[in-house]
Amino acid sequence: FRVIRSEHADTIIAATIELFETEGIDSVRLRDVAGAAHLSLRTIYEHFRNRDELVVTAIEQWMATNTYVELAPPGPDETVYDGVMRTLRAVFEPWERSPYMLQAYYRARRGPGGERLDEQGLQAIGKVGLAVIAGADKQYHSDFGLIIANMIHATLARFDAGDLAVTDILPTLERTVYRLTADNATAAAAALERRAGALADQARPKRRRAR
Repeated sequence: FRVIRSEHADTIIAATIELFETEGIDSVRLRDVAGAAHLSLRTIYEHFRNRDELVVTAIEQWMATNTYVELAPPGPDETVYDGVMRTLRAVFEPWERSPYMLQAYYRARRGPGGERLDEQGLQAIGKVGLAVIAGADKQYHSDFGLIIANMIHATLARFDAGDLAVTDILPTLERTVYRLTADNATAAAAALERRAGALADQARPKRRRAR
């Protein structure tokens, strides 16, 4: 996509973001943006080729301003759990305050130009995320990234479908990160013991009730 930056372009982007935050992405048309920006539709097309280009550009700017703050690298004593959660909170807490923008991001990312949003995220927080688990072995590193990415995708899909509240996303991810970083041997042993006890109860002959 090609974007010509100018005062008008900034006005158009600001109007688009405001419409996203108040009405949601599906309700926003270029004619609505032109009206909110007090510009002609022709001026919109002089700066943005189509709605997809404007949508992605507006979300990029919102993310840069509200979500992708400069994160400090992990300290020497920061655990993997703390580092990952610090990164996730930096991304998701602004979305909790602006759920329409999360919906706009999710839908735009799957549309034309959505790869720009992925690239922006990698550049903004990718290095910090990699540094947090840099000391892990290669397989753990790969598995951890795959599981977290899949969980993020699943929670965003459920949010977009209306099955998960925006304020439940971070707690869900937090439980996932905890399970991936905690020593689960005790919990696994307790589960095995409970299962063995349940099977033993099922195997015992039931006493007949006295008539």
